[in-house]
This record gives sequence, C-alpha cells and structure tokens, in this order.
Amino acid sequence: MVKRKLPLALVLLLLATCKENPTEPSTPNPQSVSVLTQHNDNTRAGWNDNEAALTTSNVNVQQFGKLFTLTVDGQVYAQPLVVGHVTIGGGDHNVVYVATVNNTVYAFDGDNGRRYWQKSFTAPGMRPPRNTDMTGACGGSYQDFSGNIGIVGTPVIDSTSGTMYFVARSTNGSAYVQYLHAVNILDGNEVSGSPKAITASVSGNGDGSVNGTVTFNPQKANQRPGLTLLNGIVYVGFSSHCDWGPYHGWILGYDAATLQQQVVYNDTPNGYAGGIWQSGGGMAADAAGNLYVVTGNGTVGDSGDATNLTNRGTSALKLTRSGSTLTVASYFTPTNYQLLNDYDLDYGTGGTFLIPNSAYYLTAGKDGNLYLLNKDAMGGFQPSSNQIQQTVTLSGSANMHCQPAYYKGSAQEFVYVWSENDPLRALPFDRGSNLLNTAGQTVGPAGPGGQSGAVLSVSSDSSKDGTGILWASYASSGDAEHTVSPGILRAFDANDITRELWNNQQNASRDGAGNYAKFSAPTIANGHVYLPTFSNRVVVYGLR
Repeated sequence: MVKRKLPLALVLLLLATCKENPTEPSTPNPQSVSVLTQHNDNTRAGWNDNEAALTTSNVNVQQFGKLFTLTVDGQVYAQPLVVGHVTIGGGDHNVVYVATVNNTVYAFDGDNGRRYWQKSFTAPGMRPPRNTDMTGACGGSYQDFSGNIGIVGTPVIDSTSGTMYFVARSTNGSAYVQYLHAVNILDGNEVSGSPKAITASVSGNGDGSVNGTVTFNPQKANQRPGLTLLNGIVYVGFSSHCDWGPYHGWILGYDAATLQQQVVYNDTPNGYAGGIWQSGGGMAADAAGNLYVVTGNGTVGDSGDATNLTNRGTSALKLTRSGSTLTVASYFTPTNYQLLNDYDLDYGTGGTFLIPNSAYYLTAGKDGNLYLLNKDAMGGFQPSSNQIQQTVTLSGSANMHCQPAYYKGSAQEFVYVWSENDPLRALPFDRGSNLLNTAGQTVGPAGPGGQSGAVLSVSSDSSKDGTGILWASYASSGDAEHTVSPGILRAFDANDITRELWNNQQNASRDGAGNYAKFSAPTIANGHVYLPTFSNRVVVYGLR
C-alpha cells in the first residue's frame, strides 16, 4: 500500500480547525439565553435568572472548571456579550462577542470556542490611544489604563436587527477621534451610516468654554460606562481620564437605525467636571424610557443656588428625554457634596441599578455609603440632612469601586456588595418596608484589600432553591487601580454567601485565568461563565 501525504496546506487547515474548536460538543446546547448589555439588562442588576445547568450542587472543583480559552489581541475592559440562536457557521449557535482595547471585536462560538470572525475598528491611518497620550492625566503619570485605550465601554446588542453598537477611539498622536460603530453580528460589517464621528457642543460658560459654547473633546472624554439601548436610541456616556480638565459629563444619544445624533446632554455646562463613569457600569433605564445615572465630582447648582438643575455633579439623576436633550426629572445630591468634591470621594463609583420590579434605585460612592433612593422622588438637595429612602454605611475604608448585584430566591431577595477593604455582604431587600435589612444581612469572607473591589454577577434557574449562584471577580493581590494585578473568580451560594462553592485557584494549574479585568463583570449564560481578563483572553468555565 502506498502511503499518501496530505498537502501541507490541508494539514495546516486541519490543525487550525482543531485549535479553534477545542471542545466541540457532541450534542447541541439546550440553552440559548442572550446577554445583550452590561450586567444583563437595563436594570443593571447583573442577574441571569434563566440558567438551567449550573447549580449549587455541581459547581465544585470536581465537576466544574475551565473548558477552553478565547484568545484575543489585548486587554478586555468591556464585558463579553452573548447572543443565542445565531445562524452562523452553517448552523444555529450561541455566540459570544468580545471587544479589546486594540479596537478589535471578535465573534466566537460560545459553546466550543470556534472563532467566526474578528475585525479591527481603528480609524484608517491611526492607532488606538495609549495611556501615555493622556499627557495631563494624573500629573502626566497616567496608569488607570496600562496601555491602549481603544474599545473600553461595554457594547450593546440589538438582537432584533442583529446589530452591535460600540465606541472605538483612535489617534495619530496629535488628532484624536471617537466613532460610534454599528456592525452586523453575523460578520462584523458596518451597517448603513456607520461609523459615526462623535461630536457635540452645548451652550454654557463652564470650564473650557469658548464664546459661550462647551465642546466635546475626543481626547479627554473617556467613554467608560457601558452603552444603553433604549426606545430606539443608543446612549453613550463619558467621563474623564484622572480628572484631566477641562472636562464634563456627557450623554449623547444616536438613532439606532441611522446613527444620526438625536440627544446631547452635558451635566455641568456652566461648571466643571461631573464625569459619568460608574466603574464601567451602564446607565440604568426603566420601561417608561427614563435613564438613571450617577455623576462624579463636579459643580452642584448654578449662580449660588445648589438646587439649580443646570449643573449636577456629585448627584444621582433621573433623566427624561425632552426633544434633543435630557431633563432632570428627579435627583439626589448628598448634603456633604462639597466635602466629597474636596476629597475626591466620587458619588459615581458604585455603579447604578434599579432593584427589579420596584420603585427603588441603589447607588454608592467612594465615601463607603450605599444610598437607596425612590427613583421617582429621589430627595433632591437638603442642606441639613439627606431626605432619602435609606443610607447604609459600610466600613470606613470601603470605597465602592465595584458593581453590586441582585438575586431573588424562594424566600428572600438580596442585594450583594463587595467593596475593597470590606467583606462580601448580602443585604435582604424587604418589600414590606422597602428597605435593605441591615440587621438581617449576611457577612461573607473578607477582602479584596485593594481596588477595585469585586464585580459581581448572579445566575439561577428562576428562584428555584439550589440554583442561585453569586459570582465574584476581583484582584487576588495588589491594587488594581494603577497596576495590572492577578485575578480570582469565586462562586458562592446566593442564599448563603458564607458557603463558597468553587474558585479558580482551587486547581489553579487547570482553572487559573490570569490578570483581573478591572470593572468587567463575568458573563454567565447557557451553562458557561465567560471571564474577561487583562491577559489577552476570555476564559470559559463550565461543567466538565
């Protein structure tokens, strides 16, 4: 018998195919849940209540662990998103979408890791900006980002039209541009009208104004929060790079079908600062079409009146669209806002979320306080005391650079928070009093000791007992504010956070992921946990 050699090209193709399909399943995944936006939906509660495979019984080091790795070209700040039932690659698949700081977007099979496409969205003739390009940030030593600053805010996906929206930043070293992209999720091709250059201006005499106009600065504006899709408008928020001024908090809205700019809002047109960054969390929104955001350090009020709505730094805001702008329908500004501004204690770091099926809105800041607000009557500004639903004070050194999460079990519902320098906490939400039950809270393990605290997500099969799992990702050592730090992923029983089910250091040689992805929450969908990292990969966990 004559042995025939396969052509070299075919051998290489077979090897590449095997590498891209490391764990090809023998049967299709029975689940096809989608996670289309930061922290699952516009409440930003971080809860997938349609997870049928992962339980408190099988998430353990014997049965659960790393399945495969999605290799990408840079750090992943944006939360991975998942779309179920995508007709791609010759069949019906769950697809995970990953964006990197190099302005590259990837589409992978969510069940076996096969790469369907990848594309770069850096503007022609340019490169992604780097931390060293932010020459005035942190006194010229800007380390909040360790390298490139391309796509950072979590994209949003419209599953009906099959379109993904994201902002990519580019520079040639002197000119800076930011573009809103809308691409087809099947192939990454730009849709009609995309990309759209991001520009804006408003009337005002605030910081950096020229002849009564404040203009959007594409170098200094940091597109940090996740994008929000609401009533056919894609909303994009902006803050700063290490308070490098002049800067302002901006929210810009674009028609999802045409990318024509529809909304321009600046929260300090006659003042300064007021960045909207929320530790990477997206702007929350309700079914009535209102947006909910928290602004960082900045001007409060105007012309000596702290209740004037023109400038609203250091505030929680309910925003309603009014023509081509947004108006403040309700707000809360802490009584001690000047102290918070003076000591850089942003009231914008704890993210923002609406407690599901309630009228209540949870916010938090660097001062270590949780502020529970009535979303329709937040309390405004009172010079003597905060007139709000509830204040919960954590430890004195808790800074709340983190993202809380929520779960409703068969007996209780919980808000979870895990700030740096404070233990993991499960606070029951009492529907009778509409308060967080601090006396009935459960306190879990200590740590993390440095920023940014833990980013949290929850999975469960509705409210069935034995299915609720709290997932926590954080820097396992060091301080992730200015350094790239090793990370850990931990899983706890959502009904008893003193019971740890699993963590990826129990069998580190098999399950270790690499460096912690600051502010980027793990995504749980269809029996898998997609953990973003700063080690140029997304690590995928599941039942082994």
